[in-house]
Amino acid sequence: MKAVLSTKDEKFRDFALNGKMFSVILYVCVPLALYQSLTQVFKVFDTMMASHISSTAVSSVAYISQIQIMLSALGSGLAVGAGIKVSEAYGAGDFELVRRRVSTMTALCACLGAGILVILLPFASVFLRLMNTPEEFITLGSTYFRVELVALVITFFNNIYISIERSRGNSRRILFLNICIVSIKLALTALFVYVFHLGITSIAVATLISQLSVLVFAFINMTKKDSLFSFSVKAVSFKKEIVSPMLSLSFPVIIEKAAFALGKVIVNSMCTFYGPKTVGALGISNNIGGITTMPQAGFQEGGSAVISQNRGAGKYERTIKAFWCELLCNLVIGVLIMTVTLLGLDFLSEFFAGDDREFALLIKSIYSYEAWGAIPLGINATVLSLLYGLGKTKITLFMNFCRIFLFRVPVLLYLQKFTDFGSESAGIVMGVSNILSGALAVIVGIITIGKISRRTKSS
Repeated sequence: MKAVLSTKDEKFRDFALNGKMFSVILYVCVPLALYQSLTQVFKVFDTMMASHISSTAVSSVAYISQIQIMLSALGSGLAVGAGIKVSEAYGAGDFELVRRRVSTMTALCACLGAGILVILLPFASVFLRLMNTPEEFITLGSTYFRVELVALVITFFNNIYISIERSRGNSRRILFLNICIVSIKLALTALFVYVFHLGITSIAVATLISQLSVLVFAFINMTKKDSLFSFSVKAVSFKKEIVSPMLSLSFPVIIEKAAFALGKVIVNSMCTFYGPKTVGALGISNNIGGITTMPQAGFQEGGSAVISQNRGAGKYERTIKAFWCELLCNLVIGVLIMTVTLLGLDFLSEFFAGDDREFALLIKSIYSYEAWGAIPLGINATVLSLLYGLGKTKITLFMNFCRIFLFRVPVLLYLQKFTDFGSESAGIVMGVSNILSGALAVIVGIITIGKISRRTKSS
């Protein structure tokens, strides 16, 4: 099993472990922030095109998308956990272990994807009912959901590939791939919706085709012979010492992401109490909020890779520097984009609602509360990045569990039973949960940084 560390990979490893930390964070994270931002732009345009079909269509897409995100947690959780261990081995200089982990997590992803298709594809409508999906959404979106399931499995592989590229510092390649996804996706969706006047299933077909294009690119790069980061059947190993470290990190992340998405499904289901338009308005508000939180998520992903590499090399002082650099960037992003979106809220709400004035006012009322979570969520993203990089995924599970099942669902339940805020409650609960999540992150961050500082002084 021959694997070669390229000159480019060797140069990046030295930069990540010894370069000026702020430069490292910007180099790795800025392309990932742009990548996440473009992903959010694609979701925004997706919502806009769905709204062109009908308000029920946009609500169906918003509702079913949360269920899809819950399922995608399986693949993305595996990619996050395994990616952390790949970065750690890369930083430690154990290149044979890097190759084994890359190959093994790709094989695990294949097994996971096959299992999802076999179990869920024939029973899509039944599963949607189990998720308490309104019947009108099932009638309109069951075929859409089936196509999205196939696209989801392909996305599993793409997430693994992106995780590998992130570990080796190829953030610009990730950005390029996302531009390809967005361009193909938007072009096809516009063609299907505006030219051929097709329904929401065509939106899922456009997603499937765009993800296939990246899969082809990933296949070409991951089958290159002798590359340290390529897939090799011979390198696949299901031995405990290979699989267990990856899965022990991945399982909490999978549970965390699935529970977080499930919580959103529960919130959407509870919001049907106010009518289907509230669900659609909440989904659009989440998309607008994502204009701020998605670039912060890009810094979170890139920062965790840098932290795990330095942790693998035993450079704990640099992990603290990475945290502070990332925190500064996320706070600046939060303040700037929150300000811009609030100033342009009239335009944004009317842009999505079209001629439906009532729908526009509903979007505006919900987002006016959600927007204030931009700063605390920036803190939350940075603390999560630190914890992922340190391999403390059980703590991230606890934090995200609190965000949904302590700070969000009970609050919404209280607002529904004991107040008369109406649809506005959907926005209030988002603002409350985001601010409390930031407060919890501050507490966890102080404790974690303190432990690292004490370890650095004692070593």
